[in-house]
Amino acid sequence: MLSRTASNLFWMGRHLERAETAARLLDVGQRITLLPNTELGYQNEWNSLLQASGSSDMFAEKYGAITQENIEEFIFFDRANPSSVASCLEKAREAGRIVRTALTSQVWDALNVSYQELRKIERLPRAKLDTASLTDFTTSHTSTVRGAINATQLRNDGWHFMNLGYGLERADATARLLDVKYFVLLPRIEFVGSGLDTYQWQVILRALSAHRAYHWAYGGDITAGQVADFLILNGESPRALITSLYETVWHLEGLARRYGDGVPTSARDKAREVLAALQARDIEMIFDEGLHEFLSWFIQELSTISNLVHQDYLLGGV
Repeated sequence: MLSRTASNLFWMGRHLERAETAARLLDVGQRITLLPNTELGYQNEWNSLLQASGSSDMFAEKYGAITQENIEEFIFFDRANPSSVASCLEKAREAGRIVRTALTSQVWDALNVSYQELRKIERLPRAKLDTASLTDFTTSHTSTVRGAINATQLRNDGWHFMNLGYGLERADATARLLDVKYFVLLPRIEFVGSGLDTYQWQVILRALSAHRAYHWAYGGDITAGQVADFLILNGESPRALITSLYETVWHLEGLARRYGDGVPTSARDKAREVLAALQARDIEMIFDEGLHEFLSWFIQELSTISNLVHQDYLLGGV
């Protein structure tokens, strides 16, 4: 496969997952504003989400005032924001169009329909839209594309590249959502273990569509340690960091077997190393290390793996 084709498939997967993450960030903010917890009220929550997405400076420069309407416009509609839902769906659709012959008709139709439906929403008056409907629209369409990929694509190198993009982006998204909860969102240390703390963990679980699965795995009590364990180290949790890394390593192994000795395996080796480091930890070790410090390390390691994927496969002639 040409590296240009591989790159478009990889980034199609990443942008679809990134669009879903942006929508889930909106959902987190909307749910948490129902329970203001600081003198600044909802502004603290929305600013926390901007920091988690790494776009607070861009937002401040363009919009200034932190309001729910401005946040929705920025995170969902603003094409100048490269991580907005609209930007990511447009980029995913464009990447799919470029490699149209590498996609089944079902995948292309799902991708194209999601973009056409987005354009219809963009023409509606903003007053007729709400955060819940925007989130549902995004998660529904991205899930449809993902389902078409898994149901109809050949398990060849193109399928590996798409799912590699999904896995790396999903791990990054889960880490950032965990970080915004524990490091930024909670206003003071004395709130840890309080009703507010528990409510915010519930919000994170619901935003990741993981609330029911968590209760299946751990029962009724929601605690910081158990939620963190579920979203970091529980290999049965589909959005856990370790699950995304398992999948990343698996797809990199598949590419290494397919291409043989002619292509470097730096990305695979690094992914194996990070997976081994996760497997060597338990949740108590992570909390002793500091959850924010651990997540910062993990996000940096993901960035390294992504850069190595580009060096190994996407910059030359695979």
